[in-house]
Amino acid sequence: MPKLKTRKSAAKRFRRTGTGKLVRRKAFKSHLLEHKTTAKKRELSKAVIVHETDAERVTLMMPYG
Repeated sequence: MPKLKTRKSAAKRFRRTGTGKLVRRKAFKSHLLEHKTTAKKRELSKAVIVHETDAERVTLMMPYG
């Protein structure tokens, strides 16, 4: 069976935890930060688990991830 290719865009955005779950960063933290509160920016900095409805698609993009 041939090797599967990893989608490099997905490899840069997602990673696996020790238990095998997928982790992602939150959006809206790159620019226009002046009007956002410190608490909001701090909350956006945290990583979150990918929702189970999207996890299957991300896993297909990263077969060896």
